[in-house]
Amino acid sequence: MSELAPEDEKIVVLARSARARTQAAEGAAVRDTDGRTYAATTVDLPSFQISALQAAIAAAVSSGAEGLEAAAIVTPEPLVSGASVQAVRDLAKDAPIFRADLSGDVREVVR
Repeated sequence: MSELAPEDEKIVVLARSARARTQAAEGAAVRDTDGRTYAATTVDLPSFQISALQAAIAAAVSSGAEGLEAAAIVTPEPLVSGASVQAVRDLAKDAPIFRADLSGDVREVVR
């Protein structure tokens, strides 16, 4: 995978750090159209489940974000879930989604 722009690398690092901090299944981060970043992890409670990317988007929207520039997810999975992709597309039709493995290496860019 080609080298990322510094701002894109930053959200991959934030996603990886969020995941490492809680040992969650996935970590994610998004950058809104004002350049602010939001990070979150998978939430898997008996009564409530949300993907890391959905949680990061929820944090962004609840803070007033109206659009996204980019998203990143650190996951052991080979694909970004459809629900997570759709959550990004709800705010940005063409924002790249960087899927990185647990070491932080970007394996795919979903457009």
